Amino acid sequence: MVHLSEDALWPRAAAWLQPSHDDVDIAVFGVPAHLTSISPTGANQTPAAIRQALLRYSTYNWSHQVDLAQFVAGDLGDVDLPDSPEGEERTSSLANLAVSQSRLAVALGGDNSITYAVTRGAFAGDLSRAGLITLDAHHDLRDGISNGSPVRRLIEDGLQGKNVVQIGIADFSNSPAYAARAHELGVTVIPRSALRGRNLADVWAEAVSIAGRGTDGIHVDFDVDVCDRAFVPACPAAAPGGISADELRQFAYLAGKTGSVRSMDITEIDASNDTSDERTVRLGALLILEAAAGLAAR
Repeated sequence: MVHLSEDALWPRAAAWLQPSHDDVDIAVFGVPAHLTSISPTGANQTPAAIRQALLRYSTYNWSHQVDLAQFVAGDLGDVDLPDSPEGEERTSSLANLAVSQSRLAVALGGDNSITYAVTRGAFAGDLSRAGLITLDAHHDLRDGISNGSPVRRLIEDGLQGKNVVQIGIADFSNSPAYAARAHELGVTVIPRSALRGRNLADVWAEAVSIAGRGTDGIHVDFDVDVCDRAFVPACPAAAPGGISADELRQFAYLAGKTGSVRSMDITEIDASNDTSDERTVRLGALLILEAAAGLAAR
């Protein structure tokens, strides 16, 4: 338990996020999936850890001069036992509720397998008019059911490959077979190397124009292992040379600001394996706040 001093003039973001099932601006819920992960993980501990990390932050975004306290943030709780077909159904149901009762739904993983059930729920099972943007070092097009397969599963269930954009795909983190599969499915890839020297707002606008074309909305998957491992030591598959924590925060703000984005997830943080300063979990908490600040600018 964290014991911190209190200051009435410095309200904490943890107090801003309150249990609620009523209409809210942003709805947060946890999906502690971890059993199908390719790498052993304690990601099931992460939703609670991210909520705890919100104690470290205020509700004020200085850069955009917005206080999130003016917006209502509801916590819908966690999905019970999400690592099963029945658990995925519960996840989809809660995601659908979160989308229906908010302007932006945010799912806290858990490993990246949750992107499948959360996206299905966000679009009430009709993926034919859904768009997907992933911030990820990996294609997630593997066979089977794991944290390496959600994008393939979504496409098999009706998501159009032409409406999938993957930002941050890393060198030496994918295979020729899965790279070929991404190409065959019509997935647009903006690799890590292409981000160097580009304006991130321009990259985001390109991704939204592709993922959102002919769709009713977009889900954004923030697989935190897209970041450089120095920033996210609690992400098992993160490699040196990924994007910075600041760049990921900028993308979260842009996602929140984009009117066509109805939902997002934050995945692949293993809270049980973070450093003593909790830098990875704290980044996860900041992604919620950045997205909420972006939502305020819609």
